[in-house]
Amino acid sequence: MEILSRVKELMSININSLFQKSEDPEKTIDDYMRKLNDDLGKVKAETASVVAAEQRAKRALDECAAEIAKLQRYAEKSAADGNEAGARTFLEKKAVHSEKLQQLQTAYDMAASTASQMKQLQDKLVSDIGELEARRAALKGKLAAAQVQERINASNSIHGDQASAFDAMEDKVNRAYDEAMALAELRDEKKDDLDELIEQLKKKKN
Repeated sequence: MEILSRVKELMSININSLFQKSEDPEKTIDDYMRKLNDDLGKVKAETASVVAAEQRAKRALDECAAEIAKLQRYAEKSAADGNEAGARTFLEKKAVHSEKLQQLQTAYDMAASTASQMKQLQDKLVSDIGELEARRAALKGKLAAAQVQERINASNSIHGDQASAFDAMEDKVNRAYDEAMALAELRDEKKDDLDELIEQLKKKKN
């Protein structure tokens, strides 16, 4: 069955390697799980078909066995009634059905074996997908936490850059203020000197 090869191929993929090579691990996980669930749907459909075939084979086997039992009863009754020819006819038909019964038994055994294997595959696939779903949820949680941490780190970096810029600006303002105050003091000193000089000149004129 093609689906069995497909499932085997998909389940043999090295998931860790697949994620490491991916630029978007979350999308890779979702794509992988979608493929697995698609294949699970096909396996379920194939299993249902195989189980139906098993049931048909079992029904044919049971009907043949019932027919053999009926022919045996007819043969015994015919013999009891003294109808030897009738008894022989029923026994001949019984022999034909007995041979057919062997063929039907072989067909049923094969169908039952195939159905059992498909059920096991389906159960295994359901179990594996359930485990991978749990791992996907955990991995998505880690990815979400990592993304939040990255945003926090970026925000801290931005805040750090802003703080550094404000620090630099504050230093610049402080330097400008200090220079302005020094210039004002210097101007006050020169104003005082100039006032004193003017007063001295006035005195000289007087």
